Amino acid sequence: SSVRTRHTDIISTVEFNYSGDLLATGDKGGRVVIFQREQENKSRPHSRGEYNVYSTFQSHEPEFDYLKSLEIEEKINKIRWLPQQNAAHFLLSTNDKTIKLWKISERDKRAEGYNLKDEDGRLRDPFRITALRVPILKPMDLMVEASPRRIFANAHTYHINSISVNSDHETYLSADDLRINLWHLEITDRSFNIVDIKPANMEELTEVITAAEFHPHQCNVFVYSSSKGTIRLCDMRSSALCDRHSKFFEEPEDPSSRSFFSEIISSISDVKFSHSGRYMMTRDYLSVKVWDLNMESRPVETHQVHEYLRSKLCSLYENDCIFDKFECCWNGSDSAIMTGSYNNFFRMFDRDTRRDVTLEASRESSKPRASLKPRKVCTGGKRKKDEISVDSLDFNKKILHTAWHPADNVIAVAATNNLYIFQDKIN
Repeated sequence: SSVRTRHTDIISTVEFNYSGDLLATGDKGGRVVIFQREQENKSRPHSRGEYNVYSTFQSHEPEFDYLKSLEIEEKINKIRWLPQQNAAHFLLSTNDKTIKLWKISERDKRAEGYNLKDEDGRLRDPFRITALRVPILKPMDLMVEASPRRIFANAHTYHINSISVNSDHETYLSADDLRINLWHLEITDRSFNIVDIKPANMEELTEVITAAEFHPHQCNVFVYSSSKGTIRLCDMRSSALCDRHSKFFEEPEDPSSRSFFSEIISSISDVKFSHSGRYMMTRDYLSVKVWDLNMESRPVETHQVHEYLRSKLCSLYENDCIFDKFECCWNGSDSAIMTGSYNNFFRMFDRDTRRDVTLEASRESSKPRASLKPRKVCTGGKRKKDEISVDSLDFNKKILHTAWHPADNVIAVAATNNLYIFQDKIN
């Protein structure tokens, strides 16, 4: 029997922190759930790598914009961790309009023996205080507290689709459909507009910004992708307003494959720099492409994600699936990439061997410590025993959000309201 998923439980973003020991998910109900990786345990040899809930907090609430008569959803669009500087952890989370900086910290001691108040917090009568006490720290059960440290609001007219922390660890960018803003993490009341593609007359609007990201090592360089399938690389050293890009990445269209859907399926839904900073990866509806930053004319690799859907674009347009925004991610050494598909399938491509695999994230296929079996989709003709017919794929089960551990072969895959964590089998 299938239980209907509560809309608010649907996972909308997944992100490992820099060490990979913490994994954050955001959902449509405005909640952030953080999982912590268990450390080595001699008595439970399999426990290493298990992620358990560490902290849960409500990041955003639904709001209403009275001036525009618009409801502002609480859904978390993106989470980005800041590099750890001390015992506390910091992350940025955003909904459509407001970005918040959260501090996640642990408390396992409490102070007792105050002079001016009793243990229950009531103030003591000053005339009864006859001696000076030195408060002492007593151990207590571990508490994980999440507190909002900064709220960055009122800077976006359109919906925020990306946030990205700069490698200088002081600034970050936020992008909506038409503009990109640069913020300082300490300053909430102003941001600098660094890209503005809004035409003077909105009827002349031909493209929107779909994603943006800072370069992992060069703090002056960022890229943004567009609904026209192009990527612009900008250098903030050249001018304050980066309307003129430094590099323009576009693959020439093959005229023979042009169709009514060409523009829709060429729209880029995600762009990610490799950890090395040499490459970037873009995801469009049917494929994932790897670009060398030194070559703008075409990608160096193109991997087909679900080519068998090319003949189904008409029905995918009618049920709106053609507008789904799939994300993509690199492994820690940039040798493999991962992205999602339908029917709870996700795809992994090994860049060195050029091998690829389709795996499934579902309760049936994911028994603890069982190996995942590769899946195959057949497009016509005779179906083999293990294959799945393209007509029986479930388009409501889609994997849009995935994340790869920065060092280990551990991946996190969000399938609607379930989070699956898979790791390399250690024999």
